[in-house]
Amino acid sequence: MNPITPQTLDDALDALAAFLEDAKAAPEHLVLIGGAALLALGLVSRTTRDVDIMAGVDARSGLVDPRPLSEALKCAAEKVARELDLDPQWLNTGPADQLQAGLPEGFLSRLTRRDYGSHLMIYLPDRYDLIHLKLFAAVDQGTGRHTRDLAALKPNDEELLAAARWVITQDAGEVFPELVRQTLKETGHESLAGRI
Repeated sequence: MNPITPQTLDDALDALAAFLEDAKAAPEHLVLIGGAALLALGLVSRTTRDVDIMAGVDARSGLVDPRPLSEALKCAAEKVARELDLDPQWLNTGPADQLQAGLPEGFLSRLTRRDYGSHLMIYLPDRYDLIHLKLFAAVDQGTGRHTRDLAALKPNDEELLAAARWVITQDAGEVFPELVRQTLKETGHESLAGRI
């Protein structure tokens, strides 16, 4: 299986759009997060294994649950996986639960849209929102690639403080605020830990 580089990501999305157009499918409007969004925006230089779809975008309703993916999109994604030797699950809705859990205020208004032909519209979060999501991932899954990605985003203290305050709202558990503080300390932001 090939890893997904910035070039592979572009190739995969171009091919996905072409297969959707060939199938005369309805256009797809998808919000990407995670490593793929960071690669697409040129914010990190690492590779990723998959492309995480967090939401669909509807002209009337705004952000919508992307599940289940349309049959046309699933079929197109399978063709892309074969053509580019990607993981069969390279396009997935793993983070879609985040839509129900809540997003930073103003998330939708800050999205950047990129069109791939006439049948695929990709929406990428603002750096500010990626800081929030990456801090949450680091708290939830521990240090590693998420903390490296967070460092690559170069958040200033105010951005990180806003992110930490949002992350605390994502889990009602009694120990969760302490986990957020611990992550801040582990990433060299001890002074912020006392401010949340």
